[in-house]
Amino acid sequence: MHDAAPANAEAEPVAAAELPALPWGEVTPEHHELLRLAALPSDRTSGPRPLRFAQFGWAERHSERYSLLRLVIDLPGQRVRKEQNCLDLWADHAEGRVWSQPETLSLEPANRGLGRYLLNQAVAWAQARWPGYRFDGIVLPNRDALVEDTRLRRDHVLRSHGFDVHYEDAQHLKGSVKQTLVSALLPNWNAEKVQRVNTLESASMLQAADRSLQEMEAQLRQRDERIGKYRREDGSLRFTIGCLIAFALFQAALLIYIATHR
Repeated sequence: MHDAAPANAEAEPVAAAELPALPWGEVTPEHHELLRLAALPSDRTSGPRPLRFAQFGWAERHSERYSLLRLVIDLPGQRVRKEQNCLDLWADHAEGRVWSQPETLSLEPANRGLGRYLLNQAVAWAQARWPGYRFDGIVLPNRDALVEDTRLRRDHVLRSHGFDVHYEDAQHLKGSVKQTLVSALLPNWNAEKVQRVNTLESASMLQAADRSLQEMEAQLRQRDERIGKYRREDGSLRFTIGCLIAFALFQAALLIYIATHR
């Protein structure tokens, strides 16, 4: 599964200068939940895939003309580029259309199921409100088609959400997604890869981790005490052995002296 899913492009692209200025540029996530990214076997493209946690945040805005759903993925201890780990879903009520930005989803960590998760949230949000709106067509960037495995993962993600992927050439470089009704899309994600963790579950996990840490500290203290005891016993044994060696040497010297002075 590929975590780079395309976002907005018209079936007949509109020049950026013709698009009206969109509101809510400074909106930041207002709601958050914890995501658990399950440990997966190492991938030859993305490398090791250990257990990780991420924060999923979202905010929405509505006006007479537009609606916005802003989705953001934050990673603890890791910063990403401005255009990464985010997805805006827009609805234009005057034209009855829905589209998303940026044109291509760029996610870290890659190939962990986050792309399908974000698309699931976006599709479910739109379907609950405007199932009769049309979702704009998309021109697929050909850079994702340069590696066959990457292209196949991308197409699998799109088709699993109900998007119709077409190619104009046999090399599968000129791809596009046709315009479709929001009601025809499929909200879903791989729950084995990305799992929601509620507040109580996260608290339980922290308590379990704290207990494990305390148990490890107790085991380390016991180990250090045993090592200290062994060191003290070793020192006593070394002293005793040294005394015995000295006494044996003294006796040997004494016997030699007696034998040679008779």
